[in-house]
Amino acid sequence: MSIQITRPGKNSLILETPVMPAAGTFGYGEVYRDLINIEKLGAIVTHPISYEPRTPTNDTRVIPLDAGVLIHTGLPNPGINKVLRQHRNLWTMLPLPIIVHLIADREDYVRKAAARLDEEACVDAIEIGLYDDITYREAAQMVTAAVSKTEKPLLVRLPLQDAYEIAEAVRDAGASSIVVSAPPRGTARDPKSGRLITGRIYGPIVKTMVLQVVERLAKRIQDVPIIGAGGIHSQQDARDYIDAGAVAVQVDSITWISPPELEYIARDLGGWIVTRQSGALPDEWHHGMGDTEKKATDKPTSVT
Repeated sequence: MSIQITRPGKNSLILETPVMPAAGTFGYGEVYRDLINIEKLGAIVTHPISYEPRTPTNDTRVIPLDAGVLIHTGLPNPGINKVLRQHRNLWTMLPLPIIVHLIADREDYVRKAAARLDEEACVDAIEIGLYDDITYREAAQMVTAAVSKTEKPLLVRLPLQDAYEIAEAVRDAGASSIVVSAPPRGTARDPKSGRLITGRIYGPIVKTMVLQVVERLAKRIQDVPIIGAGGIHSQQDARDYIDAGAVAVQVDSITWISPPELEYIARDLGGWIVTRQSGALPDEWHHGMGDTEKKATDKPTSVT
C-alpha cells in the first residue's frame, strides 16, 4: 500500500502507512524505537527544531487536566546545525522517511533553515509549524520563504484558530500538504504554585475540535492533502480522521502513555484502508493480523 500525502509532483512524499508520530512526541527518531517496530510507521516527524537554539521555559511544564494534559516547554532544542550533526547518521540509517519539523518563528530563519535542510539527503520533507496568532498574510510569507529555498515536500501545520483562512493562504503559497492541527492552547491553574499557566492541550478532548476542522477543510480545499492530528488515542480515532477526509494522521500524546499503541494504530489503519479498498467487511482487519501486505488489486489464485 502506498499513500501520497503531498501534492503530485516530482518530489511528492509517498508513505507505506498513513500514520506518523506528531512533532514533539518521538524525539528525533531515537525515542521509543526499541519499544516498537518503527517499520510499521509511515514516517517520523522530528521534535520541533529552530534555526537558533532555544532554552526551556522556567515555568511549570505539565498540568494534569480532567481529559488530558496541558504542557508548556518553550520548545527547547539546540538549533538546526547541532541537531543535524547529532542525528544525521541516525536519520540516514532509519528505514523511514524523515520529516523535520521546523519552528516558523521568523521569516528569515525559515528561509535559512529551509536552505540548510535542502542540502541534507537524510531529510525527506519539511514540516513548518506556524505559531498561534499568525495572520494569513504572515503564514503565506513563511511558506513562500521556505518554498523559495527548498525542493523538498513542504508540510504546513496550522494553528487550530483561524485554520480555514490560513489553510487557503498556505495552499496558494505552495504548501505540499496541510496538517490540522497543532495542539490548541489553553490556560490552567498550577495546583502547586497557584499561578495560571498557558500551554498546549493534549488528550482525547482535542479530537472533537480538530475533527470538525479536518472535515470542513477536506471539503473546502480538495487540491492539497489534509493530514489529521489531535487527540488520537485509539484505532477508531484514527479511522475517524480518514473518514473525515484526511489522507493520513499524526499521533501525539498516546505515545507517551503507551508507545506500542502507536504501532497498533499504524497496523490497524494501514490494514483497514487496504481491506476497505478491496471490498472486505469493516471487521475483517485487526492489528494482530501482522504485516499489512494485502493489496486492493490482489486476486485469489485459481484452482483447476
